[in-house]
Amino acid sequence: MRSQPHWCRAYAASQRGTKAIVVKFDKETCRPCPVRDQCTRSKTGGRALSLKPRDRQEALDHARAQQTDEQWRAKYAARAGVQGTIHQAVAVTGMRRARYRGLPKIHIEHVFAAVALNLIRLDAWWNGHPLDRTRGDGP
Repeated sequence: MRSQPHWCRAYAASQRGTKAIVVKFDKETCRPCPVRDQCTRSKTGGRALSLKPRDRQEALDHARAQQTDEQWRAKYAARAGVQGTIHQAVAVTGMRRARYRGLPKIHIEHVFAAVALNLIRLDAWWNGHPLDRTRGDGP
């Protein structure tokens, strides 16, 4: 006789800091399943299924549906460009921490960092070298 899955009480479980509903299946329930290897890598235990609360899952589904829209993609492309610039500034100049105290000195530091980034980008442009690979440029 197969046992019923065990449902953890709603909002009682937490995964990576967010509330979740967890359904745990007994190993006797999962063991005879022909597609078990597609559900779990566990050799001894059963499957554990984590579900988001309904309102969060619906919000996530809505956000994912919006991402297929061309208008959303154009808006995200601008944001991705800004994010890339910020990443480059932090990686190249270490702008997360100011080397000096006082707003006038920090302002000069930021101006020098911006000039350095512009020179790096101009050098890459003039020599035909891309600055960095994007996510779509895989091997």
